[in-house]
Amino acid sequence: MNNPLKLTPPTYLSVDVVELDGKSLLRIYVPESSQVHRCNGRIYDRNEDGDLDITDHTTQVAHLYQRKQATFSENKVYPWIQVTDLRPELIEKCRRYVRINRDNHPWADMDDLQRLKSAQLYQEDSETKQNGVTLAGAMLFAPDLLILKVCPAHRTDLILRKVNVDRYDDRDLVRTNLIESYDRILAFIQKHLPDPFYLEGIERRSLRDAIFREVASNILIHREYSSGVPARLIIEYGQVTTWNANRPHGFGLMNPDTFAPYPKNPVIGAFFREIDRADELGALVCATL
Repeated sequence: MNNPLKLTPPTYLSVDVVELDGKSLLRIYVPESSQVHRCNGRIYDRNEDGDLDITDHTTQVAHLYQRKQATFSENKVYPWIQVTDLRPELIEKCRRYVRINRDNHPWADMDDLQRLKSAQLYQEDSETKQNGVTLAGAMLFAPDLLILKVCPAHRTDLILRKVNVDRYDDRDLVRTNLIESYDRILAFIQKHLPDPFYLEGIERRSLRDAIFREVASNILIHREYSSGVPARLIIEYGQVTTWNANRPHGFGLMNPDTFAPYPKNPVIGAFFREIDRADELGALVCATL
């Protein structure tokens, strides 16, 4: 799998050993890739039980690249959006975030364009060969009006519903970039949820902040931004529920024992981890307040 003469670009397979009827069975999980791979220099497309060689069919290859780019809608390139259209103070703010934990972080010495390219937020369109900011880059750093041009349905609806259960007691409609959306979500939670005393060793820890830091990042990272469904966080008596748009990658009931997580926006997720706004993908925090 790592031989570029056989498969290019290389890919990653997850192999587990499972015991079945006293024998060892190798279970291989093949994740869906965001790239077009070549096997022995040829491009194949799967059609039910057959593998079709489409290398010499320009139209089918173009459609395959389109499907791959659409797999992660965050990678859609907008050539009419350049670095100068973004908010430089937000990019600088994130540069300070990464230097808090790593003073020698490579982003510290890069200019704005280099940082965006390094974070895969500025890419080349595979069809037009034009360069521009991606949807992920716009969602992170663009002014609000520009964000609503590329993603008109974008919003995170924060609702407190305890007294007036038919409507709401308090509400914050967040329609800004993902960096400031994260802060707005946490501020709404801190305003309306208690923070019970918890001692870890000799230091007090905030269970509320530890739990909902993960909730806030998940609402923003694991959302399908090509969908018109808004995200919601609803605080009620005894529970907090969240809603997010999704693109299914399978059918039927999910079994927690065999379920494999599928990242919706790996570029946005990686960027949030760099600025210490999220943990590794797949982390799960559960607790009772």
